[in-house]
Amino acid sequence: MAIRDWPAAERPRERLVLQGAAALSDAELLAIFLRVGVRGKSAVDLARELLTRFDGNLAKLAAASTQELACLPGIGPAKAAQLAASLELARRALAGALKVRDSLASPQAVGDWLRLSLGNRPHEVFLALWLDAQNRLIVSEELFRGTLTQTSVYPREVVKRALAHNAAAVIFAHNHPSGLAEPSRADEVLTSALKQALALIDVKLVDHFIVAGNAKPLSFAERGLI
Repeated sequence: MAIRDWPAAERPRERLVLQGAAALSDAELLAIFLRVGVRGKSAVDLARELLTRFDGNLAKLAAASTQELACLPGIGPAKAAQLAASLELARRALAGALKVRDSLASPQAVGDWLRLSLGNRPHEVFLALWLDAQNRLIVSEELFRGTLTQTSVYPREVVKRALAHNAAAVIFAHNHPSGLAEPSRADEVLTSALKQALALIDVKLVDHFIVAGNAKPLSFAERGLI
């Protein structure tokens, strides 16, 4: 049965208007984006199938490339491009929020942005969120990209980037494609080395996050590792 034939109170679009987006499931939200289904399947049916292809994980779907999405039933090149644009708008909106207020007072926004940016990358990426004296975001910068298991981070290069951005503080983040957020001994040693190097130019290391999938990022500061 097509969604237009459902009772009005059950249609995703009407429910969103009446109850708000938070009241809808992932499949219902995705169905609104898809707008229409395919022969024999409603948009909600199609959305459920798409999520199943990604283990029921909306974040994995969001991390798929536009080329991969374009090949999926009911998506195609146009919707793949629209989805990529929507996700980039979400990233920029979160980054914009960090630029106008104290990042330390917005841990939820920092965590949301990190999960959206790093949560399902297939390779390890090391990011720096350079902050001004009021802890507002100057810019987020991908410093290094590595293999599935490791990356090489050079303190001298990090110091050069801090000076280039005239930063007063920094939040580091990297992902663990393995899905385990626990810091390794190498992660702890690297964090200590970066903290010492940045202290020489009076740049404060505020925190270092490890991002694994869509779970809450692990904070070195909360663990007492900084």
